[in-house]
Amino acid sequence: MSLSVAPSVIARQKSALGTEVYIISPQDGETVTSPVTIRFGLKGMGIAPAGIVKENTGHHHLLIDLAYPPAMHQPLPKDKRHKHFGGGQTETELTLKPGKHTFQLLLGDHVHIPHKPPIISKKIAITVIEGDSVPEEKPAE
Repeated sequence: MSLSVAPSVIARQKSALGTEVYIISPQDGETVTSPVTIRFGLKGMGIAPAGIVKENTGHHHLLIDLAYPPAMHQPLPKDKRHKHFGGGQTETELTLKPGKHTFQLLLGDHVHIPHKPPIISKKIAITVIEGDSVPEEKPAE
């Protein structure tokens, strides 16, 4: 006989007061070409790989083009819109189709469950354009 635990009773790790997660680059509103390097930032807690239980740590999850955040009381899905960085990575390179894309970071604990309260970044939007179409900046005069 096996016992299963309902997602609503899975213990969530507490987040440290004042912790922030944010996207270092690209900047909100930026126009870029693909592939895009996304750099993650974290202040107030540390990074630990998935599977490692250590107080005040977690690992990044990148939410891509989501209209709504995922459920915060259960492990995050792993698919093309929910990228896991359980190795402790702090950046990634994505190949994206031209158009507008949104990104948001969410810190997860050792089993990919968001902390309590959740540590989630501001959502940013970028525009991806074809190859050499990025407008050049004019030199300052």
